[in-house]
Amino acid sequence: MLKELEKLAAFIGNTPLIELKNHDAHLFAKLEYNNFTGSSKDRASYSIIYNGIRDGKINADTTIIASSSGNLAISVASICKRLKLKFIPVIDPNINSAYETLLNLISYDVVKVTERDYTGGYLLTRIETVERLQAEIPNSFIADQYGDPNNYKGYAGLGEEILSSFDQLDYIFTAVSSSGAITGISSFIKQRRPEIKIIGVDVEGSVIFNAKPVKRYISGIGASRIPPIIENAIIDDVVIVSQVDIIRGCFELLNEQAIFAGASSGAVYLAAKNHAKANTVKATSLLIFPDKGHTYLDTIYNKEWGAELAVKLNSAVLV
Repeated sequence: MLKELEKLAAFIGNTPLIELKNHDAHLFAKLEYNNFTGSSKDRASYSIIYNGIRDGKINADTTIIASSSGNLAISVASICKRLKLKFIPVIDPNINSAYETLLNLISYDVVKVTERDYTGGYLLTRIETVERLQAEIPNSFIADQYGDPNNYKGYAGLGEEILSSFDQLDYIFTAVSSSGAITGISSFIKQRRPEIKIIGVDVEGSVIFNAKPVKRYISGIGASRIPPIIENAIIDDVVIVSQVDIIRGCFELLNEQAIFAGASSGAVYLAAKNHAKANTVKATSLLIFPDKGHTYLDTIYNKEWGAELAVKLNSAVLV
């Protein structure tokens, strides 16, 4: 299986780097949505499955199980389909309809939880379900994006790509969720270029940085518990954005840069722009854009949905 999996390596990584238009700073975007299945999660899923096979935890009869709100599930499902492995994603109602349809096409089975946990999210319910399934299914393996160190180790290649692209770099902005990207990038970068500042971008209601939990409606950013792997991250500063501002950031990214990207990218773009405006020095910053916007057409890019969310959150209508 490893030889078959290694054939995918050529389609993961070496993603495009583009300079953005901005008067206050030199902003660059790493377009991670150009990976094999359309997101940065390909780096994590490849690493988790590769090491699982290499270490003898995954064989031809193993059932892979994973908790995911979208991108990791699509990535793991695609890899498992190629390797002819059974895969069961555990999803929740925040997943977009296109991803749910695709997962039902390419997965062995799909389990959808509908009960919110005590934080108002679904993550803890999904994790409990994954653990139950593992106990019930012989020879099963959890593709654990929250606790498996092979998640963040899969981003070492991204760190290498970043360093080889910049002689001068001041900041890296990346969103947090399962925290594999920020952990992998920061642990790699700080060993070689400790002067580069790592800025984490999170959403209001996420508990990753010990904030009070609030019901969240946007998938792909934030979490209902602190991911264990983030203990290995080296983060210099954190920016918290509202759910409404994430939508605003996505539309600004589309209108100002002609980049159609997902929730995390919108959050990162808004955070980096505000940071640039607040600083007198014209710095060079790299923004990590994990996925494209087509998976958010029913939510973030749906103006009616955005207006309803604004009402729920008692905020001004956006666009």
